[in-house]
Amino acid sequence: MKILITAGGTTESIDTVRGITNFATGSLGKLTAEEFLTHGHQVILLAGRFAQLPSEQENLTVIPIGDTQDLLDNVEKFLPEVEVVVHSMAVSDYRPVYMTGVDDLPQPLTKEQLIHFRPEVQKKISSNSDYQMMLLEKTPKVISFIKKWKPEVLLFGFKLLSGVSEEHLLEVAQSKLKETSADFIIANDLANIQGENHLAFLVSGSADITQLQTKPQIAQVIVKKSEEAYHG
Repeated sequence: MKILITAGGTTESIDTVRGITNFATGSLGKLTAEEFLTHGHQVILLAGRFAQLPSEQENLTVIPIGDTQDLLDNVEKFLPEVEVVVHSMAVSDYRPVYMTGVDDLPQPLTKEQLIHFRPEVQKKISSNSDYQMMLLEKTPKVISFIKKWKPEVLLFGFKLLSGVSEEHLLEVAQSKLKETSADFIIANDLANIQGENHLAFLVSGSADITQLQTKPQIAQVIVKKSEEAYHG
């Protein structure tokens, strides 16, 4: 099989020298890629700027990813040639529209003016202003495009929440299954991720729920489910 894995985090540019990113290490994506490679499969790894990477090997292709649009473009590019997608990347929910000094904003300022205002384009935003304001807009949900572009692909998605009940976590995972048409959602709570412990739930469209305890176990189950889907 040929597998597409996304891992790490995206970086949304503010200007040519600054960006917004997150703390995702891509460690689970790395482990999952290694597990597929151990089983003799081909892997295309779309990796964020700071993502951990497997060692170079014959069946592994690593594509560096910048922002959300870059990720979306590469998913669309490689999707036709893969059977499985493991979308574990922490994609930015928002991206900068502009950042400008508060004194540079027109006054008075309505909501519509704030949204449509555009400062003079600068390669590097000046640091002279004591206060800066940034307008953010939502990024496209990459996972929502995958089944639309290739309905037959086996899709694993992820959902991370923080400090919620197990019941609520599973409800959100079921909702995401329906929204994205994913085959599986791996749901976890930030409060239950500590060191080697990584409590997660594999939720499927058939309402089966599998509890997992570590990242290696998550990677192993993803490979097992993928092989079962294509080889029985």
